[in-house]
Amino acid sequence: MKIGTSAFPTDYSISAVALARAAEERGFDSLWVVEHTHIPASRRTPYPPGGDLPSIYWESYEPFTFLAQAAAVTESLLVGTGICLVPEHHPIALAKRVASLDSLSNGRFLFGVGAGWNAEELENHGVRYEDRWKVLVEYVKAMKRMWTEKAPEFHGQYVDFEPVWVEPKPKRKPHPPVYIGASSKWAIQRVAEIGDGWLPAMGTCDLDERMDQLRRLCDENGRDIGEIDVSLFGAVADKAGLEVLAKQGVRRLITMMPTLPEADVLRVMDQQAELIEWANQLG
Repeated sequence: MKIGTSAFPTDYSISAVALARAAEERGFDSLWVVEHTHIPASRRTPYPPGGDLPSIYWESYEPFTFLAQAAAVTESLLVGTGICLVPEHHPIALAKRVASLDSLSNGRFLFGVGAGWNAEELENHGVRYEDRWKVLVEYVKAMKRMWTEKAPEFHGQYVDFEPVWVEPKPKRKPHPPVYIGASSKWAIQRVAEIGDGWLPAMGTCDLDERMDQLRRLCDENGRDIGEIDVSLFGAVADKAGLEVLAKQGVRRLITMMPTLPEADVLRVMDQQAELIEWANQLG
């Protein structure tokens, strides 16, 4: 079991440099950050958990810039998007951004992807809410070609291009692992189809049920479930909680850091050091 951490990074919270160094020093294996390009002021789409939308959703830094700074001051810490809203990007530009970060970090990038929950945010990018997952799947397939072929071309419903040169290629071969950040039964189908990992949040689904579905779909698609890295956003209270998750097939638990100044975040990290000790004991 590996222990990662995640954050909504802002200009008033701990810096990328301090957060990344502290995470690596304490034994966290990975650092994940969120993405929202913006939040429409209309607030037509309700906040999924209910209540007012926290301001950190529109105050957070652009993730690739933040993660590049984090990678530059660490040696082994993995850096990931948790998650990148793929339909809000052009796939050619995003393929180059991902490959650049992976190359510059010496293959340490984890590509967590999702389609988004805010309808008007997607609409501002020219994507219909109803189409968001179809767009994501097609974009990921197109990006995989750009990461692995010299002069790829792609002809789909949402992206269409003749042969192009997109360099540099990622350091990680064949490409950075793609983690599907959603918990529905349809999300599991996408994990089996295009994913290298699954990135759910604790409490958003019946984990045993979804893992059974993933095993079945991997068998149907001729894939080995052992190659699917299951990483879970959440928290546990004791070693027994980690052991339960490990038995369910979770390989990484990702904690959440508060959006606070450096001293406050470091205290939380120190409190979570026991999690890393428990994880190491699990082997």
